[in-house]
Amino acid sequence: MDLRTKYMGMELRSPLVCSASPLSEKIDNIRKMEDCGAGAVVIYSLFEEQIKLEQLELDYHTTFGTEGYAESLSFFPDSDEYKTGPEEYLNHIRRAKDAVDIPVIASLNGSTEGGWTEYAKKMEQAGADGLELNIYYIPTDINLTGEEVEQTYLNILNSVKGSVNIPVAVKLSPFFSNMANMARKLDECGANALVLFNRFYQPDIDLENLEVFPNLLLSSPAAMRLPMRWIAILKGNIHADLAATGGIHNGEDAVKMLLVGANVTMLCSSLLKNGISHLKTIKSDLVNWLTVKEYESVVQMIGSMSQKKAADPSSFERAQYMRAITKYNLGY
Repeated sequence: MDLRTKYMGMELRSPLVCSASPLSEKIDNIRKMEDCGAGAVVIYSLFEEQIKLEQLELDYHTTFGTEGYAESLSFFPDSDEYKTGPEEYLNHIRRAKDAVDIPVIASLNGSTEGGWTEYAKKMEQAGADGLELNIYYIPTDINLTGEEVEQTYLNILNSVKGSVNIPVAVKLSPFFSNMANMARKLDECGANALVLFNRFYQPDIDLENLEVFPNLLLSSPAAMRLPMRWIAILKGNIHADLAATGGIHNGEDAVKMLLVGANVTMLCSSLLKNGISHLKTIKSDLVNWLTVKEYESVVQMIGSMSQKKAADPSSFERAQYMRAITKYNLGY
């Protein structure tokens, strides 16, 4: 069975891509991902705060005794909370490239326009085959307009695209007033791929100590419905490739995402829960489904059930809302 697909201008041997996670912190794990059938790996993210912290620490030590920025360092997490710094991240890219033959995609996670381009270029120089921009931006200024928020995304993409020659993907949230229009704008700015969607951290409350604390929940298969819908709608309407992420836990989930138009399906929570070897099971299930349905390749199936090719295009829009509610209330 031909599992090859194209993503970000690269030909991958498989549409199963390991997304950014702590699993990729070890080179042996990246090797195992390749051995288990991954078509590419997105290594764990370098955070904008790490870059800024390194720059502030460097400035502090080089200006110690004058007018340094010691107080500014208190605004950031302690440096030992980060497992690796920017330079170690670049070395990790080099080691990963030496260890495997599949594409290695770097990941930058941030929210502001500054501080991206220098390290994007360094990641390219370190050997990264592509770059994923995980724009984790939660606007809280009530005076900030939706248009200004969107422009921040576009400015980040433009600055990074202007500094590197490797393909660039944008991982973004669905929280735009018009997701389709925002996708088109990113496409026009040169995004090689859109990764739908990132999952924002949601805080929780410790009732015993009355403190806010981080509570990261792994995705469930139910999470795939939102990206599946939007990939189906966008397929054929923009030039950028589409990557599905969130809720993909088994072969059937991957099949559904490919049918609606995803070039690749990205795996994280399922591997954290079941181990990297779970990739073999997902790959086997995908091959079995293709064989039973008499497909000869993955490319043949991609987008065959997108909105443009669906017998009922309204099935991805509002028309199905009333039908779903009515059927549920009637009990069938």
